Amino acid sequence: MDIELARTFLEIVSTRSFIRAADRLNVSQTTVSARIRSLEQQLGRPLFVRNKAGASLTTAGEQFLRYAPTILQLWERARHQVAIPPGRSAILAIGGELSLWHPLMLEWLLWMRRYAADVALRVQVGLPQGLVDEVAEGVLDIAVTYAPQNRPGLKIEQLLDETLVLVTTDPTGSTSQPSDYVYVDWGPGFAFHHGLSLPDMTNPGLFVGLGPLALSYIVQAGGSGYFRTRAVQPYLDTGRLHLVAEAPSFSYPIYAVFSAGADEALVKQALDGLRAVAAG
Repeated sequence: MDIELARTFLEIVSTRSFIRAADRLNVSQTTVSARIRSLEQQLGRPLFVRNKAGASLTTAGEQFLRYAPTILQLWERARHQVAIPPGRSAILAIGGELSLWHPLMLEWLLWMRRYAADVALRVQVGLPQGLVDEVAEGVLDIAVTYAPQNRPGLKIEQLLDETLVLVTTDPTGSTSQPSDYVYVDWGPGFAFHHGLSLPDMTNPGLFVGLGPLALSYIVQAGGSGYFRTRAVQPYLDTGRLHLVAEAPSFSYPIYAVFSAGADEALVKQALDGLRAVAAG
């Protein structure tokens, strides 16, 4: 299938208009209409309903929307793989949860630069389920994430078992003011154990879904919250944060997910780096 058909389809979905899609793609409206007719003929189903309000998806269009972004991603991946930069032997695509990029993934990037400089890298940040989906679809070689689900065709390796600890800006290491507590969403496993261990702190005034954002907030505004040991260690060392005495800690295992059919040598090299960084 012509990749421009999928690209045009997604532009119409985004703009809800054939006219606005044509403007974005810098082509005529006639060209946009011809591309969609061609796509509908290939799929054997109408994809859009056009009316005065613009364009809306049919049931078939909604189904195709599940696959169109992947088609473009795979095309881009294939294009990059074919066009390996000069002086490089291969391209590795890796994704990680945002909360894991500092310091784990950043240290891995530095390791790869030192020990695998001939490998070009394509890195991205995403949500756990989306990252695993992209590994399964061949868009990513490796995803680094927390608590991935087992799926056929994928391999999962635990890299390390980090610990979530309760820290505070109070020099006494006290959480005497529950109103200053920031609940950080570390996933369903954390929520379950947190609820059992700290039932009085499950309904805080501030709920943050991103660890790095919550940590920056607490460092600047004051308060307490649970964070990965590696992320808070520099603040503990300088005295800007303090461990809360006798507070429970929680396990936070981190995994690498990769396809069983991926380039074995390339993935092994990347995993060696992740293992080294995790161990160090």
